[in-house]
Amino acid sequence: MPDSRIPLYLITGFLDSGKTTLLTDTLGMDYFNDGERTVLLMCEDGEEEYDQEKLSKQNCRVVPIESQDQITTAFLEEVDRRYQPERVLMEYNGMWPIQILRDLKLPKTWGLYQAIDVIDGTTFEMYRNNMQSMIIDMVTEADMVLFNRCTPDMPLAGWKRSIRAANRMCEVVFEDERGEELEVEDILPYSLDADHIDLEDDDYGIWYLDIQDHPDRYVGKTITFKAQAMTSLKLPKGTFIPGRNAMTCCVEDIRFFGFLCKYDRARSLRKGEWVTVHATIQWEHANVYEGEGVVLYADQVEKAQAPEDPLVYFR
Repeated sequence: MPDSRIPLYLITGFLDSGKTTLLTDTLGMDYFNDGERTVLLMCEDGEEEYDQEKLSKQNCRVVPIESQDQITTAFLEEVDRRYQPERVLMEYNGMWPIQILRDLKLPKTWGLYQAIDVIDGTTFEMYRNNMQSMIIDMVTEADMVLFNRCTPDMPLAGWKRSIRAANRMCEVVFEDERGEELEVEDILPYSLDADHIDLEDDDYGIWYLDIQDHPDRYVGKTITFKAQAMTSLKLPKGTFIPGRNAMTCCVEDIRFFGFLCKYDRARSLRKGEWVTVHATIQWEHANVYEGEGVVLYADQVEKAQAPEDPLVYFR
């Protein structure tokens, strides 16, 4: 049954990241340029400006939002009453907390249709080094992350892994200065030609993401890797979770990444101890996943020394 609610398109990103350009191009598409009443909620003034005359011809009204305090349910209901939009776009201020949007209750007749986070490839490293938590907040809420102004010599594959580590469900797109999409090949540091993979410590993060995106590449293969043993009485008997703590963006955002592993001597393992696991890879239903996922069948688990750097990085 089609959703009859008024669709809200949310565009996030830092100042001058390309949000206005994206919205201008979007409004010029046939799908949006069909005469339906559109309201554009503009939360900041960037370098690019909207052509008000052109927007008027497209039946689009720009409603400025001067401060984050304005973003309330009552305000949106007043926008709905006054302009009676058939769709709404919001260009959100990248310096305002995303928590405002998380807490915001939309009018009953509205529904969030798509959230896109726009990132300028030429400034991404600078923002990641200085505003990591804000980037993660925006990425976590996005259905799509759009990197623009990219060049082939940028570490695009590493950026993609960083984003997917924070939000596995989002689509990641790279565009050059002309707005043409760049194909990004996932270069793996190990070979998939052999039946067995000896995973280096530094490659755990790459493997963890790739196996979930492409399980068919790995099913039936055996693998040897180093991990910490996470044990719990809540896990099914004869299982544990070998994994690694990973930093997706900053020290404050360290999470444990691992897969369910069936091992008949799982109860002999101490929680948190480092082990080397030799296992066969399968993809099957598991209650801990509430669906299908990677399940390892270990035939050998031995105590091991911790890696020189115990953290995993998605680069």
